[in-house]
Amino acid sequence: MSIDLTSLLSPAQLPEDAVEVARIGEAWGIKGWFRVIPYNALTEALFACKQWYLLPAERGARHFTGTLALDVAQVREHGDGLVAHSRSIPDRNGSELLKGARICVPRSAFPPPEEGEFYWVDLIGCAVSNREGVALGTVKDLLATGPQTTLVLEAQDGEKTVERLIPFVAAFVDEVDVAGKRIVADWQPDY
Repeated sequence: MSIDLTSLLSPAQLPEDAVEVARIGEAWGIKGWFRVIPYNALTEALFACKQWYLLPAERGARHFTGTLALDVAQVREHGDGLVAHSRSIPDRNGSELLKGARICVPRSAFPPPEEGEFYWVDLIGCAVSNREGVALGTVKDLLATGPQTTLVLEAQDGEKTVERLIPFVAAFVDEVDVAGKRIVADWQPDY
Protein backbone atom coordinates (compact mmCIF):
# COMPACT_ATOMS: atom_id res chain seq x y z
CA MET A 1 0.00 0.00 0.00
CA SER A 2 1.41 3.38 -1.04
CA ILE A 3 0.98 6.38 1.26
CA ASP A 4 0.60 9.89 -0.10
CA LEU A 5 2.15 12.41 2.29
CA THR A 6 -0.19 15.17 1.14
CA SER A 7 -3.14 13.05 2.33
CA LEU A 8 -1.62 13.03 5.83
CA LEU A 9 -0.51 16.67 6.12
CA SER A 10 -2.17 19.93 5.12
CA PRO A 11 -0.72 22.43 2.67
CA ALA A 12 0.31 25.60 4.49
CA GLN A 13 1.52 29.12 3.93
CA LEU A 14 5.10 29.56 5.17
CA PRO A 15 5.10 32.30 7.84
CA GLU A 16 6.91 35.50 6.84
CA ASP A 17 9.27 35.10 9.80
CA ALA A 18 10.01 31.42 9.11
CA VAL A 19 13.53 30.22 9.84
CA GLU A 20 14.91 26.88 8.66
CA VAL A 21 16.24 25.18 11.80
CA ALA A 22 16.57 21.45 11.06
CA ARG A 23 15.85 18.63 8.68
CA ILE A 24 14.19 15.28 9.10
CA GLY A 25 16.37 12.20 9.09
CA GLU A 26 15.54 8.50 9.11
CA ALA A 27 12.38 6.90 10.42
CA TRP A 28 12.77 5.88 14.05
CA GLY A 29 10.82 2.84 15.20
CA ILE A 30 7.57 1.56 13.75
CA LYS A 31 5.03 3.98 15.24
CA GLY A 32 5.69 7.02 13.04
CA TRP A 33 8.56 8.60 14.97
CA PHE A 34 11.40 10.19 13.01
CA ARG A 35 14.87 11.58 13.65
CA VAL A 36 15.41 15.34 13.58
CA ILE A 37 18.82 16.78 12.72
CA PRO A 38 19.04 20.32 14.14
CA TYR A 39 21.32 22.83 12.43
CA ASN A 40 22.74 24.02 15.75
CA ALA A 41 22.79 23.14 19.42
CA LEU A 42 20.04 25.61 20.38
CA THR A 43 16.95 23.46 19.86
CA GLU A 44 14.51 25.29 22.14
CA ALA A 45 12.41 26.52 19.20
CA LEU A 46 11.80 22.94 18.06
CA PHE A 47 10.51 22.04 21.52
CA ALA A 48 8.46 25.24 21.91
CA CYS A 49 6.73 25.24 18.53
CA LYS A 50 3.91 22.72 18.16
CA GLN A 51 3.52 23.25 14.41
CA TRP A 52 6.46 22.89 12.09
CA TYR A 53 6.44 23.91 8.46
CA LEU A 54 8.03 21.42 6.10
CA LEU A 55 9.76 22.26 2.83
CA PRO A 56 10.79 19.56 0.34
CA ALA A 57 14.23 17.99 0.60
CA GLU A 58 16.99 19.80 -1.28
CA ARG A 59 18.49 16.51 -2.41
CA GLY A 60 17.23 12.99 -2.78
CA ALA A 61 13.62 11.90 -3.00
CA ARG A 62 10.99 14.61 -2.76
CA HIS A 63 7.64 13.26 -1.66
CA PHE A 64 5.82 16.59 -1.78
CA THR A 65 5.99 20.09 -3.18
CA GLY A 66 5.17 23.41 -1.57
CA THR A 67 4.89 23.79 2.19
CA LEU A 68 3.18 21.34 4.54
CA ALA A 69 2.11 21.89 8.16
CA LEU A 70 3.18 19.21 10.63
CA ASP A 71 1.51 19.21 14.05
CA VAL A 72 4.10 17.97 16.52
CA ALA A 73 2.87 15.85 19.41
CA GLN A 74 6.21 15.10 21.05
CA VAL A 75 9.93 15.91 20.73
CA ARG A 76 12.67 14.18 22.73
CA GLU A 77 16.44 14.31 22.87
CA HIS A 78 17.99 11.10 21.58
CA GLY A 79 21.73 10.57 21.13
CA ASP A 80 23.27 13.51 19.31
CA GLY A 81 19.94 14.65 17.87
CA LEU A 82 16.23 14.61 18.46
CA VAL A 83 13.33 12.33 17.68
CA ALA A 84 9.79 13.56 17.14
CA HIS A 85 6.29 12.28 16.61
CA SER A 86 3.17 13.65 14.98
CA ARG A 87 -0.27 12.09 15.29
CA SER A 88 -0.66 12.78 11.55
CA ILE A 89 2.09 10.25 10.76
CA PRO A 90 0.62 6.86 11.68
CA ASP A 91 3.53 4.50 11.05
CA ARG A 92 7.06 3.97 9.78
CA ASN A 93 5.93 4.18 6.13
CA GLY A 94 4.66 7.70 6.71
CA SER A 95 7.77 8.80 8.58
CA GLU A 96 10.00 7.44 5.80
CA LEU A 97 8.32 9.88 3.40
CA LEU A 98 9.46 12.78 5.59
CA LYS A 99 13.17 11.98 5.20
CA GLY A 100 15.13 15.01 4.04
CA ALA A 101 12.28 17.48 4.55
CA ARG A 102 13.49 20.82 5.87
CA ILE A 103 11.89 22.09 9.08
CA CYS A 104 11.01 25.75 9.47
CA VAL A 105 9.53 27.42 12.53
CA PRO A 106 8.39 31.02 12.97
CA ARG A 107 11.07 33.30 14.45
CA SER A 108 8.36 34.49 16.85
CA ALA A 109 8.34 30.97 18.39
CA PHE A 110 11.97 31.26 19.51
CA PRO A 111 12.39 31.80 23.25
CA PRO A 112 13.83 35.23 24.07
CA PRO A 113 17.64 35.21 24.17
CA GLU A 114 19.48 35.93 27.40
CA GLU A 115 20.92 39.40 27.98
CA GLY A 116 23.90 39.92 25.67
CA GLU A 117 23.05 36.86 23.56
CA PHE A 118 21.72 36.91 20.00
CA TYR A 119 20.27 34.47 17.52
CA TRP A 120 22.41 34.27 14.40
CA VAL A 121 19.37 34.76 12.21
CA ASP A 122 18.83 38.16 13.86
CA LEU A 123 22.38 39.29 13.03
CA ILE A 124 22.28 38.41 9.34
CA GLY A 125 21.55 41.54 7.34
CA CYS A 126 22.84 43.94 10.01
CA ALA A 127 24.91 46.87 8.71
CA VAL A 128 28.29 47.00 10.45
CA SER A 129 30.24 50.21 10.94
CA ASN A 130 33.23 51.07 13.08
CA ARG A 131 33.46 53.60 15.93
CA GLU A 132 34.29 56.35 13.44
CA GLY A 133 31.13 55.61 11.44
CA VAL A 134 32.91 53.98 8.48
CA ALA A 135 30.71 51.33 6.87
CA LEU A 136 32.43 47.92 6.99
CA GLY A 137 29.73 45.85 5.29
CA THR A 138 26.63 43.81 5.94
CA VAL A 139 26.54 40.54 7.89
CA LYS A 140 25.93 37.78 5.35
CA ASP A 141 26.83 34.79 7.54
CA LEU A 142 28.38 33.71 10.82
CA LEU A 143 31.04 31.09 11.44
CA ALA A 144 31.60 29.02 14.55
CA THR A 145 35.39 29.14 14.74
CA GLY A 146 36.20 27.21 17.88
CA PRO A 147 36.19 29.47 20.91
CA GLN A 148 34.21 32.28 19.29
CA THR A 149 31.77 33.14 16.55
CA THR A 150 32.94 35.25 13.62
CA LEU A 151 30.83 37.71 11.65
CA VAL A 152 31.21 37.32 7.89
CA LEU A 153 30.67 40.68 6.21
CA GLU A 154 30.17 41.51 2.58
CA ALA A 155 31.03 44.99 1.30
CA GLN A 156 31.61 46.78 -1.98
CA ASP A 157 35.07 48.22 -2.59
CA GLY A 158 34.70 50.07 -5.86
CA GLU A 159 33.60 47.48 -8.39
CA LYS A 160 34.59 44.41 -6.42
CA THR A 161 32.92 42.66 -3.51
CA VAL A 162 35.12 42.11 -0.46
CA GLU A 163 34.61 39.86 2.51
CA ARG A 164 35.60 40.84 6.03
CA LEU A 165 35.75 38.63 9.11
CA ILE A 166 35.25 40.16 12.55
CA PRO A 167 35.35 38.08 15.74
CA PHE A 168 31.99 38.46 17.48
CA VAL A 169 33.46 39.11 20.94
CA ALA A 170 33.12 42.02 23.36
CA ALA A 171 36.71 43.13 22.65
CA PHE A 172 35.70 44.07 19.08
CA VAL A 173 31.91 44.47 19.11
CA ASP A 174 30.76 47.59 20.96
CA GLU A 175 27.04 47.62 20.21
CA VAL A 176 24.40 45.38 18.66
CA ASP A 177 21.03 46.88 17.77
CA VAL A 178 18.95 43.97 16.46
CA ALA A 179 15.81 46.10 15.99
CA GLY A 180 17.77 48.75 14.07
CA LYS A 181 19.74 46.05 12.17
CA ARG A 182 23.12 47.64 12.98
CA ILE A 183 26.35 46.69 14.73
CA VAL A 184 29.20 48.97 15.84
CA ALA A 185 32.67 47.40 16.00
CA ASP A 186 36.17 48.45 17.00
CA TRP A 187 37.54 47.48 13.57
CA GLN A 188 39.18 49.19 10.63
CA PRO A 189 38.50 48.56 6.91
CA ASP A 190 42.14 47.58 6.27
CA TYR A 191 42.29 44.84 8.94
